Amino acid sequence: MPQFPNSYWIESARPRSFPALNEDIEVDYAIVGAGLTGLTLAYLLTSEGHRVALLEAGEILRGTTGHTTAKVTAQHDLIYDELLEKFGADQAKHYYQANSEALEFMRRTAADLRIDCEWQEEDAYLYAQTSEGDKQIRKEHEACQKLGIPMELVERIDLPMKVYSGLKLPGQAQYHPLAYTNGLVEQVVSAGGLIYERTRIDGKLEEGERPVLSTMEGKRITCRHVIACSHYPFYDGRGLYFARLHAERSYILAVKPTSPFPGGMYLSVDEPKRSLRSVTINGESMVLIAGESHKTGQGEQTEEYYKKLEQFGKQTLGIEAIPYRWSAQDLVTVDKVPYVGPITSRHSNVWVATGFRKWGMTNGTTAALLLRDQLLGRPNPYSDLYSPSRFKVDPGIKNLIKENADVAKHLIKGKLESGSIEADKLGHDEGAVVQVDGKRAGAYRDTDGVLHLVDTTCTHMGCELNWNNGERTWDCPCHGSRFDYKGEVIEGPAVEPLAKIEA
Repeated sequence: MPQFPNSYWIESARPRSFPALNEDIEVDYAIVGAGLTGLTLAYLLTSEGHRVALLEAGEILRGTTGHTTAKVTAQHDLIYDELLEKFGADQAKHYYQANSEALEFMRRTAADLRIDCEWQEEDAYLYAQTSEGDKQIRKEHEACQKLGIPMELVERIDLPMKVYSGLKLPGQAQYHPLAYTNGLVEQVVSAGGLIYERTRIDGKLEEGERPVLSTMEGKRITCRHVIACSHYPFYDGRGLYFARLHAERSYILAVKPTSPFPGGMYLSVDEPKRSLRSVTINGESMVLIAGESHKTGQGEQTEEYYKKLEQFGKQTLGIEAIPYRWSAQDLVTVDKVPYVGPITSRHSNVWVATGFRKWGMTNGTTAALLLRDQLLGRPNPYSDLYSPSRFKVDPGIKNLIKENADVAKHLIKGKLESGSIEADKLGHDEGAVVQVDGKRAGAYRDTDGVLHLVDTTCTHMGCELNWNNGERTWDCPCHGSRFDYKGEVIEGPAVEPLAKIEA
């Protein structure tokens, strides 16, 4: 197992670098967040001659886009039976159509722009290994039949495991996400788009006919429209997104199997989730094994999740080597459908795209296509389905109460806990909550023996952070903010770094 996480996608197709914003600018559209959604939207708008600035707090494509499993599919786990019941047949079918159109857009774009992104058509499978999972599979199949979705019920899959049943969706795809998005970057730049890295927005917005954003360094961006594609919205606009989203982490191993992989993309419907797809690394056939999802900042020691995936891989395919491991963070809405559109009903020039629930390849592309149409005043049949202002009483209220009760529990729990060890007891490459002068603090001793101490109070809403030993980060169990061991922000909604404590 590699000592440190490292995404194969980023390692094998490193994006080009861009400068930080060091002056005030004016543009038509200011897009905050340079992942798949922000880049696709920038590509669409610059292709039509609009002046666009793409602003990234860190480095482009280093977030979820660079840490995905990169399945391009409209089969999003068990979703259509639930959508049929909660949203109705028309909207459930719209969800399938929107994601299928996104897949086709990506396939066509890669071909038209001649992007070598290892695009490969594959069938997608859900599979059940328990009787309860089998019931869910069959209910999902019935829903898909009602909706006209070509999901096929199968009694076996090609993986070496016993299953009760499965669902097959033909004609889906997998690809290299960084190779694809690097191609979009070149198109944006050649069309005159502006891209800035290490340019964090301060979380505030001067609203008006031409809204103004400010960076943490005080540079101003004046524009006609602001679009938050920053994973977690950098600006809330009184839309209460912190109460309507929760963050989850999941884990990925790239393994060289001892037995051949049969092809296809697979996901279990039973817990714990297991996802598999093939990948070619340095000319060798390998497999991505993913799963072990949990809420950010919660759960057991993160190294254990990687070990469980390794055990599954050994039992299923055998493992000769593990050249890469990494993890991803995803946001989930209270009704499982992303929020894409005006950030609130009272905003006409501030927009958001978030909550892709681990299916950001198609949902993120759908979001860009939908926002393009909305920004340019064009009709789009999916606006109501993805509207951030929607609210479904069931499951909306139940999940809203559940999520915020969980936040309250962890807020109180963190305030009552204190460090159980002293900082000077930490070994090299070890972190923990410690006591410093009788107060709670976060400590990490790096591989050179240097001790880094930070205040563990999250700068977003004051929850106490937990140490993530697998990624060497401080993670918030309330709203998913993440900080590196020096206290710098990795993931929002927090924008301010952690306070440093002198050793």
